Amino acid sequence: MPRYVSAAMSTVYLFGDEAGNFDFSDGPGASRYFVLATVTMSNCQAGDRLQALRRRLAWQGIHLGAVLHATGDPQSVRDEVFRTLALCEMRIDATIISKRSIPATMRNPQDLYRYVWHEHFARIAQDIAQPGDRLLAVASDLGTRKRRGAFHVAVDEAVRASARCTHRVAFWPNMSEPCLVVADYCTWAIQRKWERNDARSQVLLADKISSETEIEVTGNK
Repeated sequence: MPRYVSAAMSTVYLFGDEAGNFDFSDGPGASRYFVLATVTMSNCQAGDRLQALRRRLAWQGIHLGAVLHATGDPQSVRDEVFRTLALCEMRIDATIISKRSIPATMRNPQDLYRYVWHEHFARIAQDIAQPGDRLLAVASDLGTRKRRGAFHVAVDEAVRASARCTHRVAFWPNMSEPCLVVADYCTWAIQRKWERNDARSQVLLADKISSETEIEVTGNK
């Protein structure tokens, strides 16, 4: 399977997004899985192409006044986005956790978020960046103001624990960075496969998915 591997002394960009909510009940609206997906790139061409697509849609009178966001976009727009992403070079990695496997002591947003980022980044760090590289890791901003601070620390700790190169971590609103929109679409496609057994969008990205790994949370984590 094709994988993105950085060249010597290169700049590596990683953009991450999550899918699934922090509702741990079995009630309506609670997701079964929590998904973290990252997109690794040697440049930001994919984001540039999505910006160009948005302008083209505007000239066609489509999606005026709206941002690209997988959950809310009409299927015709999603189709255009996935056709665009199919032309881009990127590596996609996903970590999936069944929320039923999470022990009661970890059933809070901060612990789950910290855990999934540490597990995910530790698994891929050596493949995406080498000593001498520069890594910019950007996570999607989410949650309340207080929670955002804890989430930002969690991502920073995860990268610091496993990265073997110079790195910076940023935490930006999803719609402020086109490459986070790329991550949003990739995460949405993978979540649909796991949550609804609907792989129509995931298969369009299959040649770019390097890992799609379900993990279980054990009580001693």
